[in-house]
Amino acid sequence: MEKRRLGKTEHMSSILTFGAAALWQVSQAAADSAIELAVSREINHFDVAPMYGEAEFRLGPWMEKNHKKVFLACKTHQRGKKTAWESIKRSLDRLRVDYFDLFQLHGVNDLETLNVILSPIGALEAVLEAKQQGLVRHIGITGHRPYVLCEALNHFDFETVLFPLNRVLAAHFNDFNDYNDYRPLLDLVSQRDIGTIAIKSVTKRPWEGTMHMYKTWYEPFDKVSDIQKSVNFTLSQGVTTIAMAGDLSLWPTIIEAGERFQPMNQDEQSKALVEVEKYPPPFQ
Repeated sequence: MEKRRLGKTEHMSSILTFGAAALWQVSQAAADSAIELAVSREINHFDVAPMYGEAEFRLGPWMEKNHKKVFLACKTHQRGKKTAWESIKRSLDRLRVDYFDLFQLHGVNDLETLNVILSPIGALEAVLEAKQQGLVRHIGITGHRPYVLCEALNHFDFETVLFPLNRVLAAHFNDFNDYNDYRPLLDLVSQRDIGTIAIKSVTKRPWEGTMHMYKTWYEPFDKVSDIQKSVNFTLSQGVTTIAMAGDLSLWPTIIEAGERFQPMNQDEQSKALVEVEKYPPPFQ
């Protein structure tokens, strides 16, 4: 599995990240199998959050013994200092670890929320205190709106940023939708040497109807060729790593795509976008 430098953190992250959202409602045995699969294929970047159902509890038994083998990233959706601090401590307990390699302020999708978390009584203050105490090593931010994340990076020196990046979004750059155009964000993180974690790389379209074949909130590509093109496209945009989809049944194909990754040239990227123009963007 190829490794890439995660910006100023200096960690060499695998180009695929263990997306623990896939452990939302699975048994401990299924979680253990997923961990074994990922580690055996040299995936060394794990991402989890307290809002991912049972994920923290499922990772805890393995992390207690093996944390130093991987780069552990966690998040909080709390906005205030007090509740964010409680969230950090609770996640440490559930995951049975002494510190996080990366802790991220999660789901920052509008400027009002950004202003709250950056305020003197905001969540960032709790994360900074946790870092001073050795509970957090690096600080990141996540969100779905690139322009909000750019604004965040202009106010604080976050070391990583996590955001959606896939070829369906890229095919709709000109839709005048502030969810779609991630190019200014990629330019900024390149200038600042900020690590990038891409999510939703195999997104196909919003679910249609009530019958869902997968546990992902969006309908994913599931054919081998489509997943390969999606992985190749996202990793060809210069991101450090992409989080695997939220359904364990997709993981073997995604892992194989990561192992076979080949950078796309501009002509190949253009063709990959034409193929998905018919699908509506996942965010409206």
